Amino acid sequence: MGFIIAIVGRPNVGKSRLFNRLIDADVAIVHDEEGVTRDRQYGDGNWYERNYTVIDTGGFVPQSDDPILTQMRNQVQLAIDEADAIVFVVDGRDGMVAADEDIHAMLRKTDKPTFCAVNKVDTWTDQDKYLLDFYKFGETLYPISAEHGMGIETLMDNVTEPIEDLDALEEETFARLAVVGKPNAGKSSIINALLGKDRLLTSDVAGTTRDAIDTRLEVDDKEYLIIDTAGIRRKKSITHKLEEFAVVQAIRSIDRADIALLVLDATQEVSRQDKRIASVVQNRGKGCIILVNKWDLVEKTGETAGEFAKYLRHELQFVSYAPILFTSALTGKRVHKILGTVDTVFEQFIRRIPTAEVNRFLEQAVARHSPPTYANKRPNFFYATQVATRPPAFMFSVNSASAVAPSYRKYLSNQIRETYGFEGVPIKTVMRKR
Repeated sequence: MGFIIAIVGRPNVGKSRLFNRLIDADVAIVHDEEGVTRDRQYGDGNWYERNYTVIDTGGFVPQSDDPILTQMRNQVQLAIDEADAIVFVVDGRDGMVAADEDIHAMLRKTDKPTFCAVNKVDTWTDQDKYLLDFYKFGETLYPISAEHGMGIETLMDNVTEPIEDLDALEEETFARLAVVGKPNAGKSSIINALLGKDRLLTSDVAGTTRDAIDTRLEVDDKEYLIIDTAGIRRKKSITHKLEEFAVVQAIRSIDRADIALLVLDATQEVSRQDKRIASVVQNRGKGCIILVNKWDLVEKTGETAGEFAKYLRHELQFVSYAPILFTSALTGKRVHKILGTVDTVFEQFIRRIPTAEVNRFLEQAVARHSPPTYANKRPNFFYATQVATRPPAFMFSVNSASAVAPSYRKYLSNQIRETYGFEGVPIKTVMRKR
């Protein structure tokens, strides 16, 4: 959780193939032409219960004056600044080239743990000839084949070793809140209104908040940890190093949180970037509350709030479970309702349903709507239980997990929400063959 791995190297050494393998998905473009990956990409992976985020970068060409390659060079530097560990990929078939030496010299200046992966070593019998040039780096070399998966286990065992077990955080009874949203939506102003005093810098200039700032708040014997984050900008809008850094800061903050307060600007339409932020919250399994800020600036009729809420449900369908509050940090309108809503959502986030009750639910759900045949199999459910909280996760024992149609899994999730509520939190379902 919150552990970031940057993959760096000159163009065409196999970084994107390694990225795809580490996140177990074909997200990055893989092509033999130099410079295909120009921007950084982010993806989540898991190595034996060690969770991490991988940053794939454009190829690093240290001496080029080409403006695109210069931008790629800046992207690599930013990835290095953001990362907890760096995988430096070189091409074993090409051997050492000047660009490899320049990149290595730059990496030696950082205190981040760095792992040199010698890629395209497809056979172990003659791996020494691929490694020979790179021994001059004077560090451990990891021969790998990103294309075939050879050597990945040894590399990742070492890269992910420092990842801490954060399960102890779940025992804390106070809610951790990440305040997220685009720059200038009013995140810091919302926090200041909650605190009742200007504890954080606010400004009309987008991107004022550059780092994540933790603030403890105690109200009526209840304690909250509020994490203010820099606004996430669309890539083409990023011009400053610190603004780009805010992207990962927001991801880190969401990872640390229980509930995300997604701040939207009432005077603007929902953007692709708003959707991206909401998807990060949902994919991370966090509770969500949508705060429509600057509501005082909207010209209203009797149906304005209802119509706007309907619009948000359509645009942000994947967090349709999130309660919506129309607020104004400037006037204080409905700010007092935020923590009460947080309390409600947090109770659902940590709520556990007894197994006997879950099994009664399953029996009734199946009786109400029998599972259809799928993949030439008819599923037969045996029992169900809640296996986790934060967020709630339910395991269904079935004769064949592949026989459960996606539509039926969605049906079960909807029935769980209809039966038990779970307002503001995502619900996970797991099908397990008995």
